Amino acid sequence: MAAVCYNTVEGEAKKLPKPASWADLLKPEYKGLLVMPNPASSGTGFLTVSGWLQQMGEEAGWAYMDKLNENIAAYTHSGSKPCKQAAAGEYPMGISIEYTGASLKTKGAPIDVILPKEGSGWDMEATAIVKGTDNLDAAKKLADWAVTREANELYNNFYAVVAMQGVKKDIPNYPANAEAHMIADNNFNWAAANRERILAEWTKRYDSKSEPKK
Repeated sequence: MAAVCYNTVEGEAKKLPKPASWADLLKPEYKGLLVMPNPASSGTGFLTVSGWLQQMGEEAGWAYMDKLNENIAAYTHSGSKPCKQAAAGEYPMGISIEYTGASLKTKGAPIDVILPKEGSGWDMEATAIVKGTDNLDAAKKLADWAVTREANELYNNFYAVVAMQGVKKDIPNYPANAEAHMIADNNFNWAAANRERILAEWTKRYDSKSEPKK
């Protein structure tokens, strides 16, 4: 899920209000203080952008990103990096992944992990058997195990929302009520069919602020 990692120490020092929504990130006082992943090189970046476009509608979504771009210091090529940068105090805020934020906060980072009130874009971890595999029996055993209760309990060590009903435990410093923040109109078929078009448009508009690729 797309989330905002907010450094409480840096935020207080710079007198920056803690955001509660995507709309809050457009505030002029955040100019140059926010980082997020490049959707062309980061799955987290793409699920965030796809979420905005589906949630707001394309015209409003691009208009939102035009304004957001004014506050962006850099687009990273890693989905977890913006949260890590916020945790280290390099930037006060980073749009990133919720479980990265929870993990860093548990390790002592002075961050709050925020799921914006409008809702967050999200994607799924999936298991599949590759057609033509040389090890079909082994692949079937792994796929069968991947949907068991035991496997889902292991997934729940990292994710608050898993596929199997009744498997749920709290994760330290993970945002509360995470499932309620997942946008309902998240169409994976639409995202896949429009991915190249979205990335081409995003690159044309905003890629000048991307970090150099190493």
